[in-house]
Parts: sequence; structure tokens; C-alpha cells
Amino acid sequence: MTSVSTNPDCAQPKNDASSCLFDDWFDPIELGIRERVRTFIEEMIREELERVLGRPRYGRLAATMDGGEHANGVAGHRHGSRSRSLTGTFGTIEIDVPRARLVAPDGGTTEWKSRALRAYQRRTVSADALIASSYLAGTNTRRVRRALAALFGGAVGKDTVSRVWRKVQGDWEAWNRRPLCAERIVRLILDGTVVRVRLDRKATSISLLVVIGVREDGQKVLLAVRRMGGESTEAWRAVIGDLVARGLRRPQFLIVDGAPGLEKAIATLWDGIPVQRCTVHKHRNLLAHAPERLHDEITSDYTDMIYADTPEDIARRRKAFIRKWTLKHSPVAKSLEEAGDRLFTFTRLPPSQWKSARTTNAIERLHGEFKRRIKTQTVLPSADTAAMLFWALLASGQINMRRVDGWHTLTFKIADQTVDLAA
Repeated sequence: MTSVSTNPDCAQPKNDASSCLFDDWFDPIELGIRERVRTFIEEMIREELERVLGRPRYGRLAATMDGGEHANGVAGHRHGSRSRSLTGTFGTIEIDVPRARLVAPDGGTTEWKSRALRAYQRRTVSADALIASSYLAGTNTRRVRRALAALFGGAVGKDTVSRVWRKVQGDWEAWNRRPLCAERIVRLILDGTVVRVRLDRKATSISLLVVIGVREDGQKVLLAVRRMGGESTEAWRAVIGDLVARGLRRPQFLIVDGAPGLEKAIATLWDGIPVQRCTVHKHRNLLAHAPERLHDEITSDYTDMIYADTPEDIARRRKAFIRKWTLKHSPVAKSLEEAGDRLFTFTRLPPSQWKSARTTNAIERLHGEFKRRIKTQTVLPSADTAAMLFWALLASGQINMRRVDGWHTLTFKIADQTVDLAA
């Protein structure tokens, strides 16, 4: 019989609770690289100072023919060095930065400042990008610290993550001001989503209004994401009006979620543009007007109508749907009639475009990815953070948008209404 002994030599160390799993993993390659990185950075900064002074350490400026000195360098002198901690994708290292005093035009002296290593810089740009990318991948500020502890040696705390994230704000503000004159947009997709943020120390729901444009080559591009109190006419008018003020051309086709405020804003600013009501949103509306026992039957009839092969088949099945459900459950029929012909505007496009033109799924997918990444935060720290995070997920490449289906025919003229879709 085999016995299990508890030999003290095999016992776990007493300090296991305070040690990390990977603390005793020694990597001579990493150690050697970090040492060479330190030497390389120090040499790079020394060479920068030599170019400014025009001479190496302990050297003098070359003399001219008349006994003077060349003026290739700036008058000044070195005075030691100071130690700086720098965190990069290579880890955290300590480097010696040379110091110098330069003679100013007025005869005084000023402290030399390196352009390669800015004053008070503690992290490289690549390190900041790595921290921000980890945050965008759906990791909250505390978990970023834990995830990058092995790389940065514990030099990244939640406050560091917050400071790095604030640096993104400059790019965000520039993006919101960029001109749109050069964007050859032929289609717009407009929708809103609701997120919870912290306002006055209370969790509050706000609306993010999102606009995606489709270029002539079929590529989708984010044009606007704005935080608003709701999806009112005034809110949507402000969003669309800002796009127009920055040079956005009049689009040829609009896809909307059916919100009354958006419909009114469009009628005010872009009257006459063909508008497609999202078929997925309308399907949800129909189900909301019926008991659960009828949901499968409604879905089957609605799907047969929306996904019919020709405009004529769609018109015929639309009439059949309304006749049937007027008798069986009239609120469903009334809900479909409320959408009117805008639910079937996609039939005026080439059939290859129908899949991409029927719904606002392009934005719905972004909503899903956005909410999946922020679920670790539960409540976002501010309203501004919500909109900026939505934009950053696309700007950083965390989320990519592909071309729309049927993009080869986007330049085709939209047909006039040739089929009677009225029920």
C-alpha cells in the first residue's frame, strides 16, 4: 500500500501567498535585451546632446582659421546626469540622462531638454498604446494592471491607465472637428443605443446617437457618435446639422431605426431622400404587440414577406399579412401599417444590395461589441467617456467594419417606385 507522506522538504513555502506565479521564471534573453535597450537609449540621448553642443564629452569646438571656434554648436556645458525610470514595451528600466546648461541669447543659461525623452516622460508612446489597447479590449483599469504586471514590473496602476486614457481625448476632439468635404458618402445608417454612466455619483442612462456612412466603394466609416439625453428631434437635428456644417454631402439613401425624433429631424434637414425603416426593429415592434403564443407564427409570416425574391412577391405577401392579422390580432396589422412604404424602400435598390439596406445591423453589431467590452466596468465613469470609448474601439482597430453587400452597384441610380406596395 502506498502511503502519502508530508515531508517538510516538500512543503509549500510560507510566503506563497505574497509571491506571483511567474516571479521565479528567469529569461536570460529578456534580461539581455533590456540591458542593451538601456545602453542604446542612453547613447541616443548622449548623441543628441553632442549634436546640440557641437562636441563630444570632454571635447572642444573645432577651431577656425582665424583662431576662433566654429559656431556649429550652442554655447554651454554639461553638468552631470540624473537617473530616470522609463517604461516601454521592453519593460521598466533605469537610465542615466545627461544634463547641460545652454547659454541663452540674453546671456543667461537654460536647462537643456531632450527631444527624444520629454521632460517628466515615464512611458514610451508604444507603452501607452499597449495600455490603452488592453483597456479597449474590455479590461477595466484594475485588471489592466494585473494583466501587464509581468511586462511592466508592476509599474502600471489604475491611475496610470486613467492618465493614458485621458491622452486619447486629444485625438477624439480632433476627430470630432475634422472636415467631411472629401468623404464621398452615398448612404447613411443612423441609430441610437443606451448606456449607463455615472453622473453626480448616480448611475444614469444616456443615449449615444451613432451615424455610419457608406462610401462609394462600399466601405463603412464612422461619421459621428454623440452623447445625448435621448433620441429627440432636437438631439438628432443637432447631430445631423453638425455633419452638414462640416461639409457632409447630401446622401442618396438613409437607413433608420424608426425613432419618431429621427424621422422628424430627417424631414427637416433632408426632405426627399429615400428612407429605409429597419426591418429588424419593426419585427420587434410586431412581437411586442402580440402574446408570446403568436410570436413564432408572426415571425414566419413576416420573414416570408421581407425576404421574398421580388418586389412583386413582397407586395403580394404584405397584403396577405395585413388581411390575416387584421382578423387574427389587429394590433399586429396596425403596427405593420404604421411603418408604411418606408419598410420596403430597399426594393428600389438592386437586389444585390437588399441584405445590407434592409436593416441597421451595421450599428447593432457595433452596439453589441461596445456593450460586451464595457460590461466589466458596469457603469462608465462619465458621459464623455462613453462616446469616446465607442469611437476608440473603431479608431484603434479593435473593431473593423467591412464593405456592405452589393457595393459594386452602389453608384446605380435608385429606381422610382414601380411596384404598388400599398396594401
